[in-house]
Amino acid sequence: QVQLVESGGGLVQPGGSLRLSCAASGTIFSINTMGWYRRAPGKQRDLVAHITSGGSTNVADSMKGRFTISREYGKNTVYLQLNSLKPEDTAVYYCYADISALVAGTKVKADYWGQGTQVTVSS
Repeated sequence: QVQLVESGGGLVQPGGSLRLSCAASGTIFSINTMGWYRRAPGKQRDLVAHITSGGSTNVADSMKGRFTISREYGKNTVYLQLNSLKPEDTAVYYCYADISALVAGTKVKADYWGQGTQVTVSS
């Protein structure tokens, strides 16, 4: 089975930084796009950033200049560097990945999601 495991969330003061990590595991043939969404309390889920297999990145306009997405291909891991954090960045951050993997003996291409990691920005 394919799993995405996130880490790096926590409590940080306004203006602080965090680095989120998300590692994919399983019998993986290839990973296309990896990225992050977030869901703030009482709000819809919003795209934060994504990165393609070729390294092209896209960051939501409201987070450009503060958030950076990167990827370590050999480790099937995606990172999200959060800088200059604001209270409104408080949310559960979820990673996702478009993965081709061996599942129950069959090659399957699907989107997989992590369990989410809480980021709280507060003084």
